[in-house]
Amino acid sequence: MFRSTQSPVYLVALGAFALGMASYVTAGLIPMIETAFAVPVALAAQLVTAFTLAYGLGSPLFVALLPAERQRGGLLVALGLFVLANAGSALATDFSVLLALRAVAGIGAGVYLAMGIAASAALSPSEQRGKAIATIMGGMASGTVLGVPLSLLLAERFGWASALWLVTALGAIALVGLMLRLPALPAATATPLKAKLALLADGRVMVILLVSLLAAIASLGMYTFIAPLLAATSQGLARSVAPYLWVWGLGGVLGSFLIGPLVDRIQGPLLTLWIMLILAAALFLLPTAAMLGAWLVMLPIAAWGAVGWALQVPQNNELIKARELQGDGNLAVALNESALYLGSAIGAALGGVLLLQEWPAEALGHCAGAVAVLGVLAQCLNLRRGLAAAVR
Repeated sequence: MFRSTQSPVYLVALGAFALGMASYVTAGLIPMIETAFAVPVALAAQLVTAFTLAYGLGSPLFVALLPAERQRGGLLVALGLFVLANAGSALATDFSVLLALRAVAGIGAGVYLAMGIAASAALSPSEQRGKAIATIMGGMASGTVLGVPLSLLLAERFGWASALWLVTALGAIALVGLMLRLPALPAATATPLKAKLALLADGRVMVILLVSLLAAIASLGMYTFIAPLLAATSQGLARSVAPYLWVWGLGGVLGSFLIGPLVDRIQGPLLTLWIMLILAAALFLLPTAAMLGAWLVMLPIAAWGAVGWALQVPQNNELIKARELQGDGNLAVALNESALYLGSAIGAALGGVLLLQEWPAEALGHCAGAVAVLGVLAQCLNLRRGLAAAVR
């Protein structure tokens, strides 16, 4: 069965590649957009805020409102909305219009990823579900690591809009392919909105989301401050942060793809526990490794990137399994994506507060490691709940 569904899964992953590009490329385009629209850099930066807020907060609402019998159509509409919003962004001549279109693109992206993960899981046999989710997350990671630099090079040569045209083209290819190759999805259970909100009372789901939130605070929050940490601890050896960001990103691509077979063989909560332990260790070792050498620090950075991206494969798989009978696994996945964006924002804000309080930059690594340890403890609670349920 999996052979017959590989093509749609890879097409969903191609759309996720475009999504990964769109999520991060705008930050690199800010100087060009600032000049093109004659707006202050602080205002241009709100394009990133509009996309991420709409993605993190708007997408769960739209997924919750989507009728159960419209899952396939909802996925295609979300991707179509994402494609049109990026095309409109590339054509925009007014900054307010561009800002609104980035928000629309964010909603389309968030709904598409949640629906795409749920659809791929539904089309795959249970023993291959982890591989399918890993393929999609690997596509998104690849779009961030490989697609963003490519699109920025294109923008430097042909203008900022060309980067968004590339995102549009890749999204459009995925859309046409899915329209032709995506089969009818298994009918989800028709659930009233009030019943869907009962998901928030599911203790198992809330612990999984808590672990994702803490992991994002630690991992994505620390990512925001990797440059000042390296500048403070590498004794001037790290003249450019770019190689370290590449190592982090390439680790993320490898982690996203390699975790798939493990998810299908190892109990999900146990695998998540090991990932959180490695994440905590990598973040704790980061300042010490940076002090010892600019090359040595690449080891914890690569491990941090690998497990940080890999974590969401078992997490999304467990959320889908937890809500399989209720038919709202796609909503659980959307909430998980929201937890990641919220965690990233919290981590960046907390790190900024610590630096304003004149904490040394190397302390941020230890603080991030401590937050990851809280995630380890939360995951231990999840394992304990699972064992208690098994005994009953």
